[in-house]
Amino acid sequence: MPDNTSGHESFADLFKDDSLSQKQLSPGQKIKATVVSVSQDTIFLDVGAKSEGYLDRKELEDETGDVTVKPGESLEVYFLSSAQNEMLFTSKIGGGSTSRAHLEEAFRSSIPLEGFVSKEIKGGFEITVAGNIRSFCPYSQMDLKRTNDPEEYIGRHLLFKITQFSESGRNIVLSRRIILEEEREQKREELKKHLQEGMTVRGKITSIKDFGAFVDVDGIEGLIPISEIGWSRTENISDVLKEGQDVEVVILKLDWENNRFSFSLKQALPDPWQDIVQRFPAGSSHPGTVVRLTKFGAFVNLAAGIDGLIHISKLGGGKRINHPKEVVEEGQAVEVKIEGIDQENKRLSLALVAESADEDAADVEKEARQYMQQQDKHEKNEPFGTLGEILRAKLNEKEKK
Repeated sequence: MPDNTSGHESFADLFKDDSLSQKQLSPGQKIKATVVSVSQDTIFLDVGAKSEGYLDRKELEDETGDVTVKPGESLEVYFLSSAQNEMLFTSKIGGGSTSRAHLEEAFRSSIPLEGFVSKEIKGGFEITVAGNIRSFCPYSQMDLKRTNDPEEYIGRHLLFKITQFSESGRNIVLSRRIILEEEREQKREELKKHLQEGMTVRGKITSIKDFGAFVDVDGIEGLIPISEIGWSRTENISDVLKEGQDVEVVILKLDWENNRFSFSLKQALPDPWQDIVQRFPAGSSHPGTVVRLTKFGAFVNLAAGIDGLIHISKLGGGKRINHPKEVVEEGQAVEVKIEGIDQENKRLSLALVAESADEDAADVEKEARQYMQQQDKHEKNEPFGTLGEILRAKLNEKEKK
């Protein structure tokens, strides 16, 4: 077994050898590097080899000329070439002095390219790269979705990738969409790690349809079905939501394989049934609006997200009816009495206040007649008042209760 202390180079030493390290890197290969120092023109990098790597300082300068990285920070860079034990990297090919010479390498290695959107031309945009080289980006490749306002891109510095390089660089076609798709896929992989069904997240409404609204949540787009817009019945989604609106939603379903995601705006809102017993106690009366008629009864809205049912048997005033429309109509304002509460299943049993009063009067009249019949049998010789007096007395007793 060789002695690593005898002066012979170990395998690890050979692996760190500069020539081996350079051979392992191919043009366009992306690696993670650490900033060692920053000079007036260059940013020096530790790339895990005996020789340092470097890139043009201008690539990482902001609008004021300040460098956006500090020694010790890590960043991802692309290997371009090596010469005299120096390895040239780039975070993107921009307008620096070395950019023109590396455009073809950027094409072959799929390295990002910074370009200036100078104007709109037939079929797309004219993009200036490497200082003064003109190139072309089709409309379909400028963004993930085609915009109705091309002017929003004019005058901006954006990142592209070269999809076509021919005639020694006289014909260059670019795509920004490729970069956006790659970024979206990276975000998607990150989201997979921490998003879970049932979580509450923030998003932005991207479009509104008759059946629901689409929302973007950190790069993934999903549907809020119309039934999940709010606790109240939603007829026109545009009355509730607008494109570009920020919303808080609950994740209903994450189907990464089929790229289908659904969300609920309703479940992110307070549940109006949580304190239903306190707000609408049994026996209390409340104003409401008839919102829907069915064969078995009429649904009445009492508050946002709170609907109750008047069963058809409670609508005829004791008479049999064939359909609730014989008594009430949609949109009609009514006064109802709470007859029953099923908080678990979110159901309220209602009765029209007028019908309840008629039923009470009928019950009183029946009791009064029974009372009179009893009095006839046992107290024929003693006056006990008229039927009207007895009815009034019974009604007064019920009102006191």
